[in-house]
Amino acid sequence: MRAYRPALLLIVLCSLFTPFTATAQDSGDDFGLDFSVEAQKKLTKKWSVSLGGELRTRDNTKEVDRWSVGVGVDYKLTKWLKASAGYDLLIDNRDKSTYKANGDLNKVAEFWGVRHRVNVALTTSQKVGNFKFSLRERWQYTYRPERTIDRYDVDDEEYEERTYPGMAKHLLRSRLQVEYGVPGTGLSPFANVEVFNGWSLVKTRYTVGMDYDLSKKHSLGLFYRYQAVHDDTDNEEPDRHLIGFSYKYKF
Repeated sequence: MRAYRPALLLIVLCSLFTPFTATAQDSGDDFGLDFSVEAQKKLTKKWSVSLGGELRTRDNTKEVDRWSVGVGVDYKLTKWLKASAGYDLLIDNRDKSTYKANGDLNKVAEFWGVRHRVNVALTTSQKVGNFKFSLRERWQYTYRPERTIDRYDVDDEEYEERTYPGMAKHLLRSRLQVEYGVPGTGLSPFANVEVFNGWSLVKTRYTVGMDYDLSKKHSLGLFYRYQAVHDDTDNEEPDRHLIGFSYKYKF
């Protein structure tokens, strides 16, 4: 029975998240899936490095929204404070549409674009019994290089070139999280809220989920996330519901 416990856990949690997917479709918000894998190597008691990848969908899971690969390094300053830094290469599936004054579609384009992202962070944490509280402050810099694409003109029925200029964005991401380690089970349910701040409040993310340690080296994760977008003129993201699956390997 123990061999089937992780699969049964995922099935139960997915069934709990089903009402959220229906809510997303009824409200007009987008819904997608998020898959991630990560390998982490502990170099010393204080230093560790990681390599990971992510795939995300949108439009009610019909389209690939983004995939990415990234590397990171962590350094444990004290028992309660950790510093980290990382780099991610993001490959985005983007679409652009323009409309006439009467609301008719004018020009449309769909293309893959590249973004480069670096970040540095400090995370402080404190255990209280089986609970763990943490606060992470992360500075994030994202650069999108200039991109020339073919854009379709609906009226003229022909393609034309359009160059989108390079764009850089700085964000401060603040995340407050609480998790609970269920004794003797390897289960760690958690909940967090994260705010993205630029010159104004950009996004807010609310996440609940659970991690399951299969062994000292292997762990699985499942989460539900709601993302509220307040001011994101760069990516033009909608409010979104996400269900995420993760796998982590430590060696």
